Amino acid sequence: MPATQRWVLDSFALLAFLNKERGFGKVRSLLRAAEAAAEPLLMNEINIGAVYYITAKGRSREQAEEVLRRLEALPIRAVSNFFDDVLEVARIKARTPVAYADAFAVATAIRAYAVLVTGDPELRSAAHLVKIDWL
Repeated sequence: MPATQRWVLDSFALLAFLNKERGFGKVRSLLRAAEAAAEPLLMNEINIGAVYYITAKGRSREQAEEVLRRLEALPIRAVSNFFDDVLEVARIKARTPVAYADAFAVATAIRAYAVLVTGDPELRSAAHLVKIDWL
């Protein structure tokens, strides 16, 4: 287990930050602390993809591309998936009603011994699997 607290953002948390919605301040504070400590927040690449498609669908592809550019400047490390990781996500999805992409955020937090940051009420069903910091 890491000596310092680690944090995982899901798509809900990053969208709250990017769109200055409820939870914006908390995510901004976590990003500032991550930058100061040189310890980036974690985010599964599947959840980053979800932010991209939600932005592209709701606004435009150009704005989705801008989100990717903004991410490069933020203290967020994209977490990739191996086949064993995907199977663990499938196991989480099989026993909870969370969305498939949300199961990637849960699995990432479990693997990293991290707190999952979200405001998505659907993730209440996974609260027994991982510690959640609610926006």
